[in-house]
Amino acid sequence: MADHVQSLAQLENLCKQLYETTDTTTRLQAEKALVEFTNSPDCLSKCQLLLERGSSSYSQLLAATCLTKLVSRTNNPLPLEQRIDIRNYVLNYLATRPKLATFVTQALIQLYARITKLGWFDCQKDDYVFRNAITDVTRFLQDSVEYCIIGVTILSQLTNEINQADTTHPLTKHRKIASSFRDSSLFDIFTLSCNLLKQASGKNLNLNDESQHGLLMQLLKLTHNCLNFDFIGTSTDESSDDLCTVQIPTSWRSAFLDSSTLQLFFDLYHSIPPSFSPLVLSCLVQIASVRRSLFNNAERAKFLSHLVDGVKRILENPQSLSDPNNYHEFCRLLARLKSNYQLGELVKVENYPEVIRLIANFTVTSLQHWEFAPNSVHYLLSLWQRLAASVPYVKATEPHMLETYTPEVTKAYITSRLESVHIILRDGLEDPLEDTGLVQQQLDQLSTIGRCEYEKTCALLVQLFDQSAQSFQELLQSASASPMDIAVQEGRLTWLVYIIGAVIGGRVSFASTDEQDAMDGELVCRVLQLMNLTDSRLAQAGNEKLELAMLSFFEQFRKIYIGDQVQKSSKLYRRLSEVLGLNDETMVLSVFIGKIITNLKYWGRCEPITSKTLQLLNDLSIGYPFLSQLLHTAGTVGSVRKLVKLSAVQFMLNNHTSEHFSFLGINNQSNLTDMRCRTTFYTALGRLLMVDLGEDEDQYEQFMLPLTAAFEAVAQMFSTNSFNEQEAKRTLVGLVRDLRGIAFAFNAKTSFMMLFEWIYPSYMPILQRAIELWYHDPACTTPVLKLMAELVHNRSQRLQFDVSSPNGILLFRETSKMITMYGNRILTLGEVPKDQVYALKLKGISICFSMLKAALSGSYVNFGVFRLYGDDALDNALQTFIKLLLSIPHSDLLDYPKLSQSYYSLLEVLTQDHMNFIASLEPHVIMYILSSISEGLTALDTMVCTGCCSCLDHIVTYLFKQLSRSNKKRTAPLNQESDRFLHIMQQHPEMIQQMLSTVLNIIIFEDCRNQWSMSRPLLGLILLNEKYFSDLRSSIVNSQPPEKQQAMHLCFENLMEGIERNLLTKNRDRFTQNLSAFRREVNDSMKNSTYGVNSNDMMS
Repeated sequence: MADHVQSLAQLENLCKQLYETTDTTTRLQAEKALVEFTNSPDCLSKCQLLLERGSSSYSQLLAATCLTKLVSRTNNPLPLEQRIDIRNYVLNYLATRPKLATFVTQALIQLYARITKLGWFDCQKDDYVFRNAITDVTRFLQDSVEYCIIGVTILSQLTNEINQADTTHPLTKHRKIASSFRDSSLFDIFTLSCNLLKQASGKNLNLNDESQHGLLMQLLKLTHNCLNFDFIGTSTDESSDDLCTVQIPTSWRSAFLDSSTLQLFFDLYHSIPPSFSPLVLSCLVQIASVRRSLFNNAERAKFLSHLVDGVKRILENPQSLSDPNNYHEFCRLLARLKSNYQLGELVKVENYPEVIRLIANFTVTSLQHWEFAPNSVHYLLSLWQRLAASVPYVKATEPHMLETYTPEVTKAYITSRLESVHIILRDGLEDPLEDTGLVQQQLDQLSTIGRCEYEKTCALLVQLFDQSAQSFQELLQSASASPMDIAVQEGRLTWLVYIIGAVIGGRVSFASTDEQDAMDGELVCRVLQLMNLTDSRLAQAGNEKLELAMLSFFEQFRKIYIGDQVQKSSKLYRRLSEVLGLNDETMVLSVFIGKIITNLKYWGRCEPITSKTLQLLNDLSIGYPFLSQLLHTAGTVGSVRKLVKLSAVQFMLNNHTSEHFSFLGINNQSNLTDMRCRTTFYTALGRLLMVDLGEDEDQYEQFMLPLTAAFEAVAQMFSTNSFNEQEAKRTLVGLVRDLRGIAFAFNAKTSFMMLFEWIYPSYMPILQRAIELWYHDPACTTPVLKLMAELVHNRSQRLQFDVSSPNGILLFRETSKMITMYGNRILTLGEVPKDQVYALKLKGISICFSMLKAALSGSYVNFGVFRLYGDDALDNALQTFIKLLLSIPHSDLLDYPKLSQSYYSLLEVLTQDHMNFIASLEPHVIMYILSSISEGLTALDTMVCTGCCSCLDHIVTYLFKQLSRSNKKRTAPLNQESDRFLHIMQQHPEMIQQMLSTVLNIIIFEDCRNQWSMSRPLLGLILLNEKYFSDLRSSIVNSQPPEKQQAMHLCFENLMEGIERNLLTKNRDRFTQNLSAFRREVNDSMKNSTYGVNSNDMMS
């Protein structure tokens, strides 16, 4: 007994150190000791002692969290009786100790919720022992307010817990529990919650009583958790807020047809303190988003009418909306009015004219107060965007009045942004223009709103633009102008240029008229005139934000008015001709290229402007030439051919050096990663060069002169013992980024062969040397490895060597050499911190995997030749792959998406074409690969999952063929690798059996999106494990309710009907067809089943 007391005292002391001490060392030691305690065998009994006799709240918290971990563990779970005892103990503990610290109560409720969720399908004497949540909390609800709060919190936490998937248990199990909870308990909990809210609002709430406050808050949280439940397993994330429809089950209809439910929340909003209102509004947002199909047309109209009346009442009494949280939730509620209901339905609501006026006034006021809750504006703009987009389609005879109110919203947005500029500069506030993502989002919404009554939008923009442009010009000409006044006008013009770009981009949303194109012409002329003015001043001064706005404008203008699909008779071009003398598309393109060259000349050191400018050049270079490239015809059509003929483009093709384009220089201040934009630049130049290149090697060599000089410079540095490492790195990284852009653009055989012959064999040793020297610096190795991966990628069949050419084999030798050199050196790095492991190690390995996959699947090398002639290039590459793979923990393979995709796609190629190599591996390597496939089968990424199915299919097919051969009486014995591989598989049948049960589980119980891929390995798995399949089938059949067992048995019989013991294509196809029917029949059979599939959690 004394030992117990002593160890309790020690534990309490450790808890105190963990939660109270400020000394980091002491806290870490306490944490380590407590982790050991959690893993100790007597943890359970000690936790009970801590709860019974512990004197501090921290020790109670430790006991609750330890117990939660114990009941959550998947290996060695606690027996059912023990979990029932813990559940009952927790309920009694909460019932007898009402004065616990809040965080202890919360931890104990979390423990109760976890036990209930994980034991949802556990039976004791035909009774589901963990499904009595409402009965469990009844005694709390019938007691004082303090106890009532505990009861409501238990239900709230339980609903939340069951709604959240956790990574330690299979998603299928989570969905089963959630669906069963939804069908058996959730509506009762929601009804109970609403009834308690009605009772609370029926009594005069004592708003000075803290405990009444607490109860109301917990009831609202519970109601919100019920309405926020993932009813159909879509697992939507918060970011998809606007698209959300609440999939209320049909059995809940009565609650929503009864108008008192909706009325309850509107009444609560007006009767409780503003601090509680956001939760009420959150509930209303969910109620307003109830799926449309829950009602018939008449019911929906009635429901919408009540909803709109409630909104109108809030708008007429807006006092509570001064609270930012209330305001935000109310804006979300307004947005849901249009996302869930059609304009044709809204206009038929009795008070529509008054409500749309109130909403318009509210929106205008909100926009004018731009500094208040800026994140909520998104919802208001999305409401008006959807309303404006619906105007052409509304069939109702009632007036929608949007032609009156939409221009007011447009005007309020534009004028408020312009007015904000002066205040932001004067008071040094945060400039919204800094957040380009938010600005772009709002402009996308405004592009549709502004196109409604477009004449008014244009007139306003012309008037405001002319005022600001004139003031700007006068200030520039005035000797006494203050920098502040100039900055204000630049800020106003920045907003106007962004907005003009947006409304021009909005043209795509509506059937445009000649008059509207002429208006676009007015706006474009003004922006181009402003550009001429600002460009003329760049030698003295420039404004980065204004330049970014110009680029945004050019991007929208390009999308709408440049290209072969645009009518050149457009009124826009007529206006450009009259005002600026730009008579045709070629002249307009020359304006684009002129601006691009100007930006690259003056803004080469400004990364945001450079990258956006180069993206514009890249988009222009894509045009339509690639149809002709793919068809291998000479000549291209359209805007790109016009582009190439421009003298400015020819200038770029002949002068792509740092002398003319500063961003191509080796700037010692910039980071090596800042050179990424060079790849974009050379991709665009490469495309433009290809238009007229044909087979002209002289023109190609002329174009490559600057890159040849750079390679020679690096070669010169490498040839000396001492050289400036930073300069060498910068020159090489810039060079390989340039080359990767060119290699990406050259996707025709003729041009790509010129590049290949230029780089090999002359410059390949320099790339190998760089990897050897700087393997530990990813800023250098990543660009080099990516270039090599691009060079070996047979894109558009560009790597077609002549029959007498050894170049395919020579290219693979270089690939193998680079992979081997990088792989062997990167493995010498030793222990890498977890937060840097991807950047320093896994990223490079991932690119090596992609490179090897591209080389192995490129169809330009006969890999049988290597072994035949004693060349170890293939073996070296594959052995390095295995070494790299074994250095990566399984969890990392799936945690990093790019690594998973490159690994599994490489494995697919290896199992398809190099199965003899896989079969020759050591047993532990084979088991590693098989377990990585097993884990990949349940990955969330469909591409990874499909790749794993393909790998498994190749392995199973190989195994089946080898087994069939070994069973035949043949003179030729199996080769050594096959024999060993068969032996390993026979020693470890559990791995293949595990995968059989996983695949079957996914097909039967999950939303299987790649059913065809899953079906391919399944037949082989069944034929290799017939006894195991038979046992598995029996366990699934027996886990069904007695009345459904016969149907399930029949499903399995039909699955194997007509299937022979072979893996011929015809037999596989029949099995795939049977499997589709099997899945349908099983789903139909299980739909009405209240049983969970338990079979010892067969598939977990």
